[in-house]
Amino acid sequence: MARYIGPKCKLSRREGADLELKSGIRSLDSKCNMGAKPGQHGAGRGRLSDYGLQLREKQKLRRTYGILEKQFRNYFKKASSSKGSAGENLLRLLECRLDNVVYRMGYASTRAEARQLVSHGAIEVDGARVNIPSFQVKANMVVSVREKSRGQERIQHALALSESREAIDWVEVDNKKMTGEFKRIPDRIDLSADINESLVVELYSK
Repeated sequence: MARYIGPKCKLSRREGADLELKSGIRSLDSKCNMGAKPGQHGAGRGRLSDYGLQLREKQKLRRTYGILEKQFRNYFKKASSSKGSAGENLLRLLECRLDNVVYRMGYASTRAEARQLVSHGAIEVDGARVNIPSFQVKANMVVSVREKSRGQERIQHALALSESREAIDWVEVDNKKMTGEFKRIPDRIDLSADINESLVVELYSK
């Protein structure tokens, strides 16, 4: 299955939520008609069945992190086989992806851009180049922009944009040196309350 490359607003409108697919320079409402679903006439939002709610929550989470269905299902299997809450384990696996950490550190304005930076070899982990977006970053690892990539305009722009974002305490970044430490794996309370991972667990547990 190919990765979606169509309009980002369409996905956010479909899920009725900001999936953080746009750069954040302008508010999402000023870019997308969030009050309507995609389509010529913006169909109204009817009441969903329990299955429909579970499916929409799964799609929202999958699209937020830019994960294809097969890979997302594999993450869930791994999360379910680990100790603790399957839903919280799933969120931790997604948050520890290298492309997500690059986004969280502000080196990219979107997760899609972060994925591209990683794939193109612009990122180092503990001093070694890593070009696998799904690489799992562990606590205390250092994630940096490679020296020869630091002059890229999009990285400079993203770092400037990140200064207006709400600070998170599980990463510590030196914007001038373009290096940061992944201090710890975030707890559930650190992450968005708009995510209802229990619905995803219910969907895959059927």
